[in-house]
Amino acid sequence: MIMSRTPFRISFFGGGTDYPTWYRQHGGAVIGTTINKYCYISFRKLPPFFEHRHRIVYSQIELTETVDEIQHPAVRNILREHGVHDGIEIQHHGDLPARSGLGSSSSFTVGLLNALRAHNGRASSPEWLAREAIRMEQEVIQEAVGSQDQIWAAYGGTNFITFHPDGRFEVTPVVMTEERRQEIESHLMLFFTRFSRIAEIVAARKIRNLSSRQKQLQTMRQMAEEAKDILQTPDRPIREIGGLLREAWCIKKELADGVTTPAVDEIHDVVLRAGALGAKLLGAGGGGFMLVFAEPSAQSVIRETLKNLIEVSFTIGSPGSRIVIYEPNGV
Repeated sequence: MIMSRTPFRISFFGGGTDYPTWYRQHGGAVIGTTINKYCYISFRKLPPFFEHRHRIVYSQIELTETVDEIQHPAVRNILREHGVHDGIEIQHHGDLPARSGLGSSSSFTVGLLNALRAHNGRASSPEWLAREAIRMEQEVIQEAVGSQDQIWAAYGGTNFITFHPDGRFEVTPVVMTEERRQEIESHLMLFFTRFSRIAEIVAARKIRNLSSRQKQLQTMRQMAEEAKDILQTPDRPIREIGGLLREAWCIKKELADGVTTPAVDEIHDVVLRAGALGAKLLGAGGGGFMLVFAEPSAQSVIRETLKNLIEVSFTIGSPGSRIVIYEPNGV
């Protein structure tokens, strides 16, 4: 039995500039953090005593004879690309729901790659995991996804990620004092809107609009740079992040139809009226988790206002994908 543990992420600023269609021409940058909520992938050889050869367990259960019959696109393509022939069992467990704006799809891809390589007796570097996950999702599966989620899942931490036109990326940790880290963490709240969405649909609309949204995307990158400066400059008020989030949400809504809905807008407006300094929907948009930035003194009112939603407590800066169980001869 091999098990990987891979974090989910919160993207603060710069989203949209991580699409290769954009950064291959203009470059891009994002800032954000992983959180202590995870995707777990277990991987083992399946003994030859069952009617099926492969067993894949996620929100569905697939029992198949061949890899090509597997419906889950990431599982099918990764097993096919890596030449898996033995019968296998893969099980997925997640701390938070899928399709919720926390990069869960890429966490799954990175975690599966990590577990499969460990099963084959090979350790995987964060860079390899990130690059291979990007290749799998963008080139093999051909999903309309950016390149930040795979990097967060592989590397972990609170980082500033730069994307270069030649395809390279740089992961630069955001260096903060412990007091500053605690300050930013104490201002963050996370609420599940109870709406889930297919991120690829909204993302595909964004990609189609990139050429006509150059001003917005350039501003998004500048906001990522500004947020990095705020976090790393102790004498700058942390509340400035709230103002940036409010601006970022307005810009994000201009990138494509479907980023928001009337129900999501209502939640956002209610949060601001309750005292939040800023808020935005995470991920491509349409639903999922809303990140709220508020002074600790205002948070009790916000919780009461959103009492019908699920709040998730978390810490920031969790490590990247890890092998947490390694028993290659176990069952």
